[in-house]
Amino acid sequence: MDLVFKALADPSRRQLLDTLNARNGQTLRELCAGLDMARQSVSKHLAVLEAAELVTTVRRGREKLHYLNAAPVNAIADRWINRYDRGRAQTLADLKTALEQTPMSAQEFVYTTYINTTPERLWQALTDPAFTKRYWGTEFETDWSPGSPMVWVSDGTRIADAEQVVVESDPYRRLSYTWHTFTDEWAKTYDITEADRATFAAEPRSTVNFELEPAGTAVKLTVIHTGFAPGSAVLKSINDGWPQIIASLKTLLETGTLPEQ
Repeated sequence: MDLVFKALADPSRRQLLDTLNARNGQTLRELCAGLDMARQSVSKHLAVLEAAELVTTVRRGREKLHYLNAAPVNAIADRWINRYDRGRAQTLADLKTALEQTPMSAQEFVYTTYINTTPERLWQALTDPAFTKRYWGTEFETDWSPGSPMVWVSDGTRIADAEQVVVESDPYRRLSYTWHTFTDEWAKTYDITEADRATFAAEPRSTVNFELEPAGTAVKLTVIHTGFAPGSAVLKSINDGWPQIIASLKTLLETGTLPEQ
């Protein structure tokens, strides 16, 4: 947490975070063009923000895109804001909200965290129905081969569709699959109104990617959820849901128990 507070103490770095909050997923060139800072200065500030995990990067061909990452601020909120008087920590609360909000211009969700586990154990947690049911409440019926169909089972509701498939499966490194179908049964299970279900169902099907990378005694997990249309209602929904799921996954792997609700 010391790295996070140090990173946030500099106004130029806070300006960089504000710039990414306004439009996420920018290249270094784009960030330099929008700020009154030299390229070298922006690079140095980004390095500090990346070291504090406030910014995460994703390669797109030859470009490196920079994204806000809410994970470390969530950790601060859990340790300090939720334990002590929230009024005295309003600045952190406001920052937590800003980092978790998906800017209107963003069309993907990117979130990075570090989990004290092994790539093999994390892969099992992402694919084994016994694991996913514990921290997510969802089980997957599939053989995890690229192109294979997936059946989602959530709270006893089975969601099957020909377009629910495994996109990529590289054990212990990368996993990707298309998102589930917004069926009537799913909506009834989660008390979703027909109007909201119809809005979700009208959007193009998205894809979620999990990237696993060893990092010392931990594993760097980056979740990238893409394929959203501008102003996506589904993106707004998963932007709230993914941090909770990932936090539960991390806690389960590191402690063997789930976070208190």
